[in-house]
Amino acid sequence: MSTLYTSKYINHKHVNIDDAFWNPILKLVGEEVLPYQWEVLNARVPGIEKSHAIQNLRIAAGDATGDFYGFVFQDSDVAKWLEAVGFYLQKHKNEALEKIADEVIELISRAQMPDGYLDTYFQIKEPHKRWTNLYECHELYVAGHLIEAGVAYYEATGKSKILEVCCKMADHLVKMFGEEEGKIKGYPGHQEIELALVKLYNVTQREEYLNLARFFITERGKEPNYFVIEWETTRNKMTHWGNHPCGKPDLKYNQAHQPIYDQQVAVGHAVRAMYMYTGMADVAALTNDDKLLQACQTLWDNVTKKQMYITGGVGSNVHGESFSFDYDLPNDTMYCETCASIGLIFFAQRLQQIIPNSEYADIIEKCLYNIVLGSISADGKRYFYVNPLEVDPISSKLDSRKHHVKPERQPWFSCACCPPNVVRLLTSLGNYIYTSNDKEIYLHQYISSDLIYKIKDTDVKITQQGSYLEDGKMHITLSLPTPAEFTLALRIPKWAKQAIIKINGEEIKYSNYLVDGYVKLTRVWNDQDTISIKFALGIIIMESHPFVKYNTGKVCVMRGPLVYCLEEVDNGKNLAGLSLDITKPLHYHQDGRIGYIIGNGYRLTLTGWDGMLYRPLMQTEESCELRFVPYHTWGNRGVGEMMVWIRKH
Repeated sequence: MSTLYTSKYINHKHVNIDDAFWNPILKLVGEEVLPYQWEVLNARVPGIEKSHAIQNLRIAAGDATGDFYGFVFQDSDVAKWLEAVGFYLQKHKNEALEKIADEVIELISRAQMPDGYLDTYFQIKEPHKRWTNLYECHELYVAGHLIEAGVAYYEATGKSKILEVCCKMADHLVKMFGEEEGKIKGYPGHQEIELALVKLYNVTQREEYLNLARFFITERGKEPNYFVIEWETTRNKMTHWGNHPCGKPDLKYNQAHQPIYDQQVAVGHAVRAMYMYTGMADVAALTNDDKLLQACQTLWDNVTKKQMYITGGVGSNVHGESFSFDYDLPNDTMYCETCASIGLIFFAQRLQQIIPNSEYADIIEKCLYNIVLGSISADGKRYFYVNPLEVDPISSKLDSRKHHVKPERQPWFSCACCPPNVVRLLTSLGNYIYTSNDKEIYLHQYISSDLIYKIKDTDVKITQQGSYLEDGKMHITLSLPTPAEFTLALRIPKWAKQAIIKINGEEIKYSNYLVDGYVKLTRVWNDQDTISIKFALGIIIMESHPFVKYNTGKVCVMRGPLVYCLEEVDNGKNLAGLSLDITKPLHYHQDGRIGYIIGNGYRLTLTGWDGMLYRPLMQTEESCELRFVPYHTWGNRGVGEMMVWIRKH
């Protein structure tokens, strides 16, 4: 089947990560985080938000009695955890974890209804209301996450039980939804099923799954609008899972305000948007829909060039966890849900396979090293749902506009979508490093690893090793049984103003080979050929577009892909009273795995303020040393203020 893909991601089963920065994180996820989250899902961790997700499945399966507990999408927490286990087992043998997963799968299978339907909220609480409230009730969202889990676990173990459950569910959806007479011409309120059906199609090659994914995408926003019809005929006469009447649908909130081909600006709930855009890119590629791809690129440009934080965060508005408008990027009331940045990674990965441009890998890198890593604590058991760029613990506690901004990570949430989402991304990290076609291998992420892959009927091993975050150096070695001609495309990160590339010790003028941000080296490669890369990894002082009014007169500090911030523990209270002297050099100091940056600055003093709230201008300040730490590490040394954007002096 012809597609728009120019390359496809190389499954991480072919990739062995051996990276000094990433190995401790991945080890922590496997040994601590997955077991901890399993205990949480079983409500066995005292003193935290109750999950009850496993118990809901037991009740639906007839193994226990009781009432449903949690949000309507509570099942999805189990699915994301199971997907993370699947990714983990693709690279690590863990019989105990696999046994638990198999038992969960058996439980899910028993909970599934004979017609394929599976959603414990409706099975336990409102069985007569199945498929009557697509706008709010997340049935298709839950189905999508289970399908993603099933594909990952099947690919890891070869066990077909969970895949059978997923196909049975998908077959039910095919019978229920579509353009044909007697079917529901609706689509999900919370997108997710679209990209999941594509994954199931890729495994089974059953065209009806791809066709349904395309239907859900292209039907969205058409007139007459399904959500308006649903509300007028059903939902305005019923209550949601709470006690309030179902309100008239806000079509922009879930991107149903226009046909998908006409949407040019990211609006509404940020996670829904990112998952939808990911599904759009998948469907565009597999159905050769150039118009749909153009819509993806238009939305990508709007998100990344006008509505994205420097950390890769998206969705600035706490109301509805949503996009607001272009350049509206406040630092202290922002939302930036972790799941939204994970969705942006998904979207970037899909576009990266279609259009070989380094901007997509740059954004993946930005999100990975800042939002994703910053959302999980050093011990793996506490999480940020919201990812602000400025925090004052007093404001978080007393200012109602900032109650969502937490000064420390939380052990769990009543709406716990983010913690298992982070884990399923980290356990699948190898999926984001390389893509390939029949004549090219693209290296997108510089993470020390081995890739063993067949290209042009030749088994090629690519080993990349280095200290990318420390000094910008990577060394690549190729191992192959016989010489082979192919292209190795190496990304030049946007932050790298200079690079030195040598092949077998001989420097090349890499600009002669630079295409859309990649150095494309086409040659006959021999066993033990080497490529050395040295990126200029300097400290960069960044500024915002003038329309971002919140950052007027302010700067922030970056080194490589890492955004740095100030913390109270290093710089004292009232970080807003600090300014950075941009005329003086900043210095990087290595300290363990990740270093810190020292700069010269000034601190406003309290001299002459006794008993006054205002006075004639007589600004007093004193010089001071400023210490910046990587944004993703903040909040691991106690509760205190944090700030990314600082006044320039």
